[in-house]
Amino acid sequence: MAENYILLERTELNASAASVTFANIPQTGYTDLKIVVSARSDRADTSDNAIISFNGLTTNLSFRYLQGNGASATSSSGSTGYLGSIDASTATASTFGNAEYYIPNYTSSNYKSVSSDAVDETNATTAYATLTAQLWSSTAAITSINLKPQVGSNFVANSTFSLYGIAAVGTTPAIAPKASGGNIIDYDGTYWIHTFTSSGTFTPQTGLTCDYLVVAGGGGGGVYYGGGGGAGGYLAGSGFAVVSNTALSITVGAGGTGSTNTSIKGFNGNNSVFSSITSTGGGGGASRFNRVGSDGGSGGGGSRDDTIAASGAGGSASPSGQGNGGATAGVTYGGGGGGAGAAATIQNGANGTASSISGSSVTYAGGGGGSRGLDAGGTGGTGGGGNGGNDSTAATNGTVNTGGGAGGGSSGQGGGKLGGSGIVIIRYPAA
Repeated sequence: MAENYILLERTELNASAASVTFANIPQTGYTDLKIVVSARSDRADTSDNAIISFNGLTTNLSFRYLQGNGASATSSSGSTGYLGSIDASTATASTFGNAEYYIPNYTSSNYKSVSSDAVDETNATTAYATLTAQLWSSTAAITSINLKPQVGSNFVANSTFSLYGIAAVGTTPAIAPKASGGNIIDYDGTYWIHTFTSSGTFTPQTGLTCDYLVVAGGGGGGVYYGGGGGAGGYLAGSGFAVVSNTALSITVGAGGTGSTNTSIKGFNGNNSVFSSITSTGGGGGASRFNRVGSDGGSGGGGSRDDTIAASGAGGSASPSGQGNGGATAGVTYGGGGGGAGAAATIQNGANGTASSISGSSVTYAGGGGGSRGLDAGGTGGTGGGGNGGNDSTAATNGTVNTGGGAGGGSSGQGGGKLGGSGIVIIRYPAA
């Protein structure tokens, strides 16, 4: 790839999203922009329409397209940011629409043109290829770009969106990432931020000093007065030196599986790893006949064995420094799982810890709530902890990519649930 063609931002969705925004687009160093999309929506149809807008505005847009389906061709025009078709929910499973959008002279004081080439894919019914010419009648420089499906639907998980800057030939881009790797690559005006929502490799192109956040997978919930899962271990720091052109393995730990067997605890979450930094998976919540919560990044909650009127203790944070302990079970409830921000003391999961490494404040590593019999189960801690269940309400999973512990459950409502997967975020100064 030409040296003047630089990946500026990349987003890979791990869950459905109503839109994707590229913000903080550099205003120097590049002349043109290119967007590459592989996307699918949840609209109840074979295809959906992709829509673009600039700087948070949806006005002064117009388009004309030429579209063919292999049997016929049509053309049309309108006053939206239409860019072409993507696959929707009834298209062939696991297929995605693919498109490229080109925006020349995006910082100029002239009106901005956009050309696009989009193809949706389906193996069963009609698919469309679309060429579109679009105009944004504004003299403002483009500082942000928003993409969304047209009809109130959402982009689905595994859709990807990449923004490239194109510099003048013979020039070295002034603002460019200094490393590769990550499901999301973002620039916030000060830092480059690489977010791993799944395992991968981080490769710096030069020596860097990085900030990091490493959160492990949360523990699974127990069953029958089931304890909540403990949050995944939380480690954050700065000043971590990485060597040029050294590929560093990144592991994002999966959440632990919940228990449906009253003699088996919820399973611990899996570790997350960035180079030499390892966060420990959260402890599984206890179950009726195995009533002590498991140790982990944060400890799982204890359970109650009502056959012998004994309440089990919560698990401990082990190793120390990554989280806190789970709660001892009560007479009528399983204990909550520990969180990165606090130990659990009752049936509610403990809260996690907030970090702004991604560019905005997000809370991670909350503990899962413990279950009850007839009364409401414990609530999950802030930071992705799942809610505990009861005899009439199922527990909930920990939230993906937060390291949240799972809710403990009852036997009649599916038992304990799945801990949230972890996350690894690495950032370094852009300058």
